[in-house]
Amino acid sequence: MTKFFQNDKVLPGRSEGTKMSNMTLQEKKQQIIDDFSIYEEWLDKYEYLIELGKSLEPFPEEKKTEDRLIKGCQSRVWLDSELRDGLLYFRADSDAIITKGIISLLVSVYSGRPAAEISADDFAFVREIGLKDNLSPTRANGLVSMIERIKEIAAQAANDTVSF
Repeated sequence: MTKFFQNDKVLPGRSEGTKMSNMTLQEKKQQIIDDFSIYEEWLDKYEYLIELGKSLEPFPEEKKTEDRLIKGCQSRVWLDSELRDGLLYFRADSDAIITKGIISLLVSVYSGRPAAEISADDFAFVREIGLKDNLSPTRANGLVSMIERIKEIAAQAANDTVSF
């Protein structure tokens, strides 16, 4: 299996020269769509998600706090964010392997983007890869909660950066 980069880390699925950090948001989303289209069976796509989850940077134990937990997820999912130089960066973790892969997928696409760009995005690539339709109802609800929380953080960060 080939590897691709997430924040300059090598992950399964892409050629060695493809760095997610150098792509536009549209290019990142298209790359994910292309990556998922390689696999015909959802079992293989789940394996891909598990590999994505393994690629997440270690999440500090001291940041696994109640205020960073995403509400509405059956599993425990922590999401931390930081606004640096006009860009919003995310770190995440989960106690479940599939859920960890799902949040890793979202982090790989949206981390390092301008907050206004994230909050304005429609997250349609998630529908295009069929992720929500191929999850259990509780995991699908968790996916929606993850997307809503990312958009909420981005909208707040975008509003905080607007000066009058």
